[in-house]
Amino acid sequence: MKIYSLLIVLFALLLTSETGTAQIKTGADQTEKYLPLLKNKRVAILANPTTIIGKKHLVDSLINRGVKFVKAFGPEHGFRGKASAGVHVTDETDSATGIPIISLYGSKRKPSEADLADVDIMIFDVQDVGCRFYTYINVLRDVMESCAAYHKELLILDRPNPNGYLVDGPILDMKNKSGIGQFPIPVAHGMTIGEFAKMINGEGWLPDKKTCTLTIIPVKNYKHDMEYVLPVKPSPNLNTQQSILLYPSTCLFEGVAVNLGRGTQFPFTVLGAPILKDKYTFSFTPVSIPGMSESPLYMNEVCYGIDLRKYDVAKLRKSKRINIDWMIELYNAFPDKSRFFDRSISKQIGNIDYLAGVSEFKKQIQEGKTAKQIQDSWEPGLSQYKQMRKKYLLYP
Repeated sequence: MKIYSLLIVLFALLLTSETGTAQIKTGADQTEKYLPLLKNKRVAILANPTTIIGKKHLVDSLINRGVKFVKAFGPEHGFRGKASAGVHVTDETDSATGIPIISLYGSKRKPSEADLADVDIMIFDVQDVGCRFYTYINVLRDVMESCAAYHKELLILDRPNPNGYLVDGPILDMKNKSGIGQFPIPVAHGMTIGEFAKMINGEGWLPDKKTCTLTIIPVKNYKHDMEYVLPVKPSPNLNTQQSILLYPSTCLFEGVAVNLGRGTQFPFTVLGAPILKDKYTFSFTPVSIPGMSESPLYMNEVCYGIDLRKYDVAKLRKSKRINIDWMIELYNAFPDKSRFFDRSISKQIGNIDYLAGVSEFKKQIQEGKTAKQIQDSWEPGLSQYKQMRKKYLLYP
């Protein structure tokens, strides 16, 4: 019986070693490392629903441990995550704690001097998904800028990047800088928030090349190539692990006349348009969904196209590339090519130049370039970025 019990324990340890996920402890989970830094301090935090310890919001947990929060800041989607993508968020008071919440996705994009006047230390803890067009790295830079300007320490509680294995895509041409692309990095940057903060400091991306005083609580037992299943959806439309892993590839469709599942319960995992009726049998109908997509492209129209809900995402991990075959396929299938990149039709959050980061991408699709030819054009910039990135890595 003892031998049998020992075998069970050994199997459990082996399973933990193989998956890695069970070993991981986020920065927030390691309270023993940062609670002493918060003692007798007036604390502010940039947070959202991913800011958790176990199943409880970090703010709620730390208040119970005596941490004095004087205010909170909310990014896109808000502090409690109730706002849709791209919708401006207003200031409010958190009903659960009474803490005033200042929106950084409304009338302002960064904390003001007055906002930080009664703050001793700022915490940044949100879950990123490793893509240039996911706006939390922009918020990170803005918060770092304010902390540097007004001499406040920034404490980053790091979290794994579920797409941490992936470093791919064209490097943003700063002529295409926008709200969904602010840094000269590829589509998938392969870094955690903590690592990216180090890069912002190290590459002089703050105004006047100022640096922000950082304290980073790293993720314990994490490696970039680990598979990591997020315990909480990072935003309303990234609501499944499949959507998160497809996001670096399928978010490019935000900039063309194709619905990528907004207005359904499976965004970023289906692609289609009404004009493709004669080309595909798979169909879906976008509708208005409060808190996710109130006015999706082709609302209440049947869209025909590609279903990726059961696509084997292990293929992406094996190739270590974003998939641009779907973009090429749907462009070729579009009966009226002139409509595919027409912004007046797409009505999306950004045109394809902003999402890809380079104007050449659209031209390459139109010229019939192969996926390999397009990917080859991302060099030498991509290799140069990978080399630069190494200076800032906290994890193997």
